[in-house]
Amino acid sequence: MQTQNRLLDDLARVASGAVGIAAGMRGEIEARLREQFEKILLQMDLVGREEFDAVKTMAAKARAEQEDLAKKVAELERRLKAQSGAGGKKSSPRKRAAKPSG
Repeated sequence: MQTQNRLLDDLARVASGAVGIAAGMRGEIEARLREQFEKILLQMDLVGREEFDAVKTMAAKARAEQEDLAKKVAELERRLKAQSGAGGKKSSPRKRAAKPSG
C-alpha cells in the first residue's frame, strides 16, 4: 500500500513539473512570436491610428469643401446662363491686341 502512494506522489510531482515547464515554454514562445510580429510590422512601414484618423478628417473636410464649391459653380453657371438668355447675347469687352508696327 505504501508503495502505491509513493508512486502516485512521484507521478503527481512529475506531472506538476511538466505542466510548469509547458507553461513556461508557452510564455517563451508567445514572447518570441510577439517580437517577430512587431519586427515585421515595423518593416512594413504602416501608418499609425492617430495619423490615419487625422488624414481621414482632412479628406472629409476637403470633400465637403469641394462639394460646396461645386454647388457654388453650378449656381454661378445657372445665373450666367439665365443672364445671357434674358438679355440676349452680350458681348464681353475684349482688349484689343496691339498691332505690331513694322
